[in-house]
Amino acid sequence: MNYPRFDLTDQVAIVTGASKGIGYGLAKALAHAGAKVAVAARDLPALQKLAWEIEEEGGTAYPLELDVREAAQIQPAFERVTTHFGKLDIVVNNAGLGANHAAVDVTEADWDDMMNVNLKGLFFCCQAAGRLMLPNGYGRIVNMSSQASVVGIRDHAVYCASKGGVNQLTRVLALEWSANGVTVNAVGPTFIYTPGTAERLDNPEYRAGVVARIPSGQVGTITDVAGAVIYLASPAAALVTGTILLVDGGWTAQ
Repeated sequence: MNYPRFDLTDQVAIVTGASKGIGYGLAKALAHAGAKVAVAARDLPALQKLAWEIEEEGGTAYPLELDVREAAQIQPAFERVTTHFGKLDIVVNNAGLGANHAAVDVTEADWDDMMNVNLKGLFFCCQAAGRLMLPNGYGRIVNMSSQASVVGIRDHAVYCASKGGVNQLTRVLALEWSANGVTVNAVGPTFIYTPGTAERLDNPEYRAGVVARIPSGQVGTITDVAGAVIYLASPAAALVTGTILLVDGGWTAQ
């Protein structure tokens, strides 16, 4: 029999929102798995630092300045990656915003800011990836969703709506593209401990409230998320498409 292969050697990946947090860790994990990684975000100095760190660890990286809110930037940026590396195999759409707003307090600007990144920007990154991958008959697109895409969370109306939209886009694009060798999946994490969430999760009362909802009894780590992303990006996941892989410690099983 053929055994599953998780190695990403010589694959070319783009990770959006790579300058910090989960995206930063995902870029490093993909490089560790063998991929050549274009690290994309608005903060070019942070990307240059990340690229240097990846190369110091023996990987290959390319800093890619990109604001996914500006749709006109996306296709040219992705094409720069194919010019630099010669191809594009994997896209991880990680760029995203989160905010707490009681629904009665949400402004039009709140709505537009989050949707422009979490849904509009993600879609046009998928489109740019599809245009490059479909002619080659191969590609792996992994969209970062959330447990909030399948369950309601108080004070997160816009965020939940945006991530629910990510799930539906993932399913539709999988239907359109998978017969041509391009799989489209999403990863839905629970609360993940990062420098950005540390202020809340280091608060014992807040953390206890979160952990009480997670049957596994722990918040997630970037490594937990990276394992799911690498699987979906790998040749081992060839028959997996249109799925939402929840990395939530059982939160949504309740």
